[in-house]
Amino acid sequence: MVAYLLILVAVLSRVLPHAGWWNFTAVTGALLYFGARRPWREMLAPVAALMATDFYLTTFVYRFDFHWEAYVTTWAWYAAAIVLGAILLRARASWLRVGAAAVLGPASFFVVSNYAVWAGSGMYPHSLAGLEACYVAAIPFYRNDMVSTAVVLGAAFGLPALVRRMRAAEVRHISQPAG
Repeated sequence: MVAYLLILVAVLSRVLPHAGWWNFTAVTGALLYFGARRPWREMLAPVAALMATDFYLTTFVYRFDFHWEAYVTTWAWYAAAIVLGAILLRARASWLRVGAAAVLGPASFFVVSNYAVWAGSGMYPHSLAGLEACYVAAIPFYRNDMVSTAVVLGAAFGLPALVRRMRAAEVRHISQPAG
């Protein structure tokens, strides 16, 4: 249930504050968490929800024509992020693994999506300098994706761990004989 709730938060974080959050969204964290907590057969639901969000934003918010071909890389990355979450976090979600996911998720999106922009559009010259310019222009978005992913994963994995520790400490305290 929490995994689906985080997907809803991811969608809302893309749609609601669209005027100025500069890519501070819950998407990467939600996809990684979904992969860690839900079975493979449910992977299509979050990918479809984010695909629909891409369509909505492109056509109704940005008022551009929608060309699905321009999104294939992003949609494939959505599925890959779920797989990354399953590989890193399903068996054991230690702080080291959660930290690794919080770095690898945004880094993979940064590398893949900006390469796709450079290779598939006319926004940058198809040269090494153009590729560099594309990556440099995306650094603010990358930074915010790293921060938002760390916040989402920290809350999704950290809060339940904190509650478990507090309960265990309470049980130890109650079971100890008084003074």
